[in-house]
Amino acid sequence: MTITAPRTPEQRLLFIDELSHDEIKQLQRDAATAFQLAPHFHDTLKGGVAGPELAIIPAGRFEMGSEPTEIGHQREEYPRHLTMISKPFAMGIYPITGEEFRLFRQETEWFLRPELIWHEGRYPAINVRIEDIKLFLAWLSLKTGETYRLPTEAEWEYAARAGTTTPFHHGEDVSCREVHFNPLFPYKEKLDKRRWYMPRCFPSPKASEVGLQAANAWGLHDVHGNVWEFTQDHWTTSHLYANRNGTPSNSANPYWYVTKGGSWFDPAARARSAARKKRYLDEMDTNLGFRVVREL
Repeated sequence: MTITAPRTPEQRLLFIDELSHDEIKQLQRDAATAFQLAPHFHDTLKGGVAGPELAIIPAGRFEMGSEPTEIGHQREEYPRHLTMISKPFAMGIYPITGEEFRLFRQETEWFLRPELIWHEGRYPAINVRIEDIKLFLAWLSLKTGETYRLPTEAEWEYAARAGTTTPFHHGEDVSCREVHFNPLFPYKEKLDKRRWYMPRCFPSPKASEVGLQAANAWGLHDVHGNVWEFTQDHWTTSHLYANRNGTPSNSANPYWYVTKGGSWFDPAARARSAARKKRYLDEMDTNLGFRVVREL
């Protein structure tokens, strides 16, 4: 008789990179059912206002980072390594928008500095420091009775990839139809090892409205381009000492944070799933926003 050794909790996690698109979506539906939620949902704030739209992200294993052979690879994305996301969570379908941040401003009298560029409506909230984001998350948690926070870097990349191993969730290359990046620096420029002097779309002086490009398999929009997004992780110069359970590294620099996703101001290569950029703890920018995680 053959005796099979019991599997550890990590071994029971599915390796997301090996699943098909339909299996990825089914995994999301199964996780949503387990929590008696829809795959896409929102909490209701006290007073009856709808909170940010959220997508269920199931637990699983994936390969984080990039290999040197990936076009646009940077040293800080290496080594590519197996990472465990042991608990499902819900993540904002879009970056937090100006209209969502306005509710917080109105209730808390948060001071909007008049000399800074600001977005309203469906444009992503920008020019907010990490401490302002923490205040917003504490307010949102209080208004909904749920726990909201920033994603870890591992959670962000896992959710953005949605089971893909290509540079972008939609494939090996990118155009202005899929991603809002700086068209003066297209991905093909690096791929073909030559300069493109005539951009194939017009450069933009700012971010676009959220949700204009197609979503990934789990329904997340704008994970490539538009605005960089804060994570809760402090900066590391590489993934060399990364924790395989996705928790932040003990070797991180406490004065800098990891941001992900690229932006309208940056080359297409910076919008890859593996790309990362450090931002100072007090930094604000017109191409820097954030996306929320809601614990389940």
